[in-house]
Amino acid sequence: MINITLPDGSVRQYEQGVTSLEIAQSISEGLARNVLAAKVNDTVWDLSRPIQEDARVQLLTWNDELGKSAFWHSSAHLLAEALEELYPGVKFGIGPPVENGFYYDIDLGDRTFSQDDFPKVEQKMLELARAKNEFTRREVSKEEAIAYFTEKGDEYKLDLIKDLEDGTITFYEQGKFVDLCRGPHLPNTSFIKAAKLMNVAGAYWRGDESKKQLTRIYGITFPKQKELTEYLERLEEAKKRDHRKLGKEMELFAFSEKVGMGLPLWLPKGTLLRERLEQFMRKAQMRAGYQPVITPHIGSKELYVTSGHYEKYGADSFQPIKTPNEGEEFFLKPMNCPHHCEIYKVRPRSYKELPVRYAEFGTVYRYEQSGELHGLTRVRGFTQDDAHIFCRPDQVKDEFIKVIDLVLYVFKALGFEDYTAQISLRDPENKQKYIGGDEAWEKAETAIIEAAAEKGLQTVTELGEAAFYGPKLDFMVKDALGRKWQLGTIQVDYQLPERFQLEYIGADNQKHRPVMIHRAPFGSLERFVAVLIEHCGGNFPLWLSPEQFAILPISEKYQDFAQEVYDRLQLEDIRGFVDNRDEKIGRKIRDAEVRKVSYMLIVGEKEQESGSVSVRRHGEGDIGTMTVDEFISFFQGKVADVLNK
Repeated sequence: MINITLPDGSVRQYEQGVTSLEIAQSISEGLARNVLAAKVNDTVWDLSRPIQEDARVQLLTWNDELGKSAFWHSSAHLLAEALEELYPGVKFGIGPPVENGFYYDIDLGDRTFSQDDFPKVEQKMLELARAKNEFTRREVSKEEAIAYFTEKGDEYKLDLIKDLEDGTITFYEQGKFVDLCRGPHLPNTSFIKAAKLMNVAGAYWRGDESKKQLTRIYGITFPKQKELTEYLERLEEAKKRDHRKLGKEMELFAFSEKVGMGLPLWLPKGTLLRERLEQFMRKAQMRAGYQPVITPHIGSKELYVTSGHYEKYGADSFQPIKTPNEGEEFFLKPMNCPHHCEIYKVRPRSYKELPVRYAEFGTVYRYEQSGELHGLTRVRGFTQDDAHIFCRPDQVKDEFIKVIDLVLYVFKALGFEDYTAQISLRDPENKQKYIGGDEAWEKAETAIIEAAAEKGLQTVTELGEAAFYGPKLDFMVKDALGRKWQLGTIQVDYQLPERFQLEYIGADNQKHRPVMIHRAPFGSLERFVAVLIEHCGGNFPLWLSPEQFAILPISEKYQDFAQEVYDRLQLEDIRGFVDNRDEKIGRKIRDAEVRKVSYMLIVGEKEQESGSVSVRRHGEGDIGTMTVDEFISFFQGKVADVLNK
């Protein structure tokens, strides 16, 4: 008998060789019908694979990310099977699952493939799915694998096989299709009830531009047709909310080829929005004991060699800036932390003054490939709400918890309510990717895990996702359309203080190393604004909106009164404008709605006589008539309700 530990901590005994499907059946038939794969210890397995020793088992359904991944991996094989039937002689590269669906890279020879071909492939996929063919795993020798794909004439699979070790190679078969694959997969194809091909693109084999360009077909599948329909509806809504589209319509930001790709230009309204975010964060940081600092936009190569960033990222940064002095090189600043280390070092430190917290809205520059640039979410110049906390080892957990509180305050003020904290740890199988020893890493990882537990955060743990100098807590936020974004990060670092020889004098009068905590609740202002635009569809929280009001005089006779109201609101730091165009009031209201102005204040004869405004709320309509003072109190109360939560 073997012991199987389930996620709730309960332990059940089964005969050696039990499968995950049999475990599911022993719990409930309903679970057995819905389970897709299983996580056995730290690896995802097929449900039919025998378990030979004590293990931790998590049964994965469509509601689990790993369950979806297995579903979409199997769907990639189903796509390949359909293509092989429709296009005899097609050759296959790789076909992995991705965040939303899957893709397969294929070589059709002289044939072409376009969106016109999607319907027949989708129809064939569903026809094959209904056959309920099992996904069967088979271990093969390297010699057998080479022989199979040599006979098939598939040079791409042969190229993959040459990098594999004998004894580690597996084939998966379903119906007449056989693929080189490590799995895992669904029990059979019948789980796939809805299929949609989304896009077709070119992709060089193994990302090498000197090799042949293959056809990459993207698709997505679901266990119910209803879920596919809802997904496509969300995609349409996402197009309407695209921050590039809304940013242009709302005149927030722009790009210029003359300025350079990936270098955003903030327009007046966007600048107001951005500055409001900065002011919000500065106030929160001042209350939390942070001290503002400013560092240059460039730094010497030696600075980044010392920090270790040059070794890790030098090849991907902008080319160095050379000076007339022989051997002197500078880089556009790719990160702020080395500069803050040097600020800490300007004078001796005592244990009594720790923690020291430095905060900077620091603009950094990183050379992203042109094909990876995307609106504000992937740029070459961006501003981080960066801060670095230098503290004693006994202060790490408390400081970490305080940063979590700050991140949650930001999320609440901006309407992000659905989030998960990802504990990103070192890959224990590949420690050479990281700097520093095991003891420091274990201390840092323990502090993060305990802090997240004390705050009661909903967490997931990801091995191999740590920064090269330390583990981190990344906040994965779901927007209004259910899409995940990484916003906000906190990192514990024992390495940079060592590399920069940072010190403080302890109570024992001896020198000690501080610990460094990196944190950025926004992450970058550019990316944060992009996500915020798409999350709220451009309808920003009232306190943040760059256009909080529009005063709409019914005719030119009331423009003087409109200006009086405007001046009064400006004194209270309420932002907006007067629409003095020679247009009918209906047109002015429609245009203000399109611009997503928070409040429309209509003024005419009645309002002028009583010193009042007729108030409309964006997206809601009329909410009544108020005096100007009443509107100011009403408005300020709405803002305070959010910021004082």
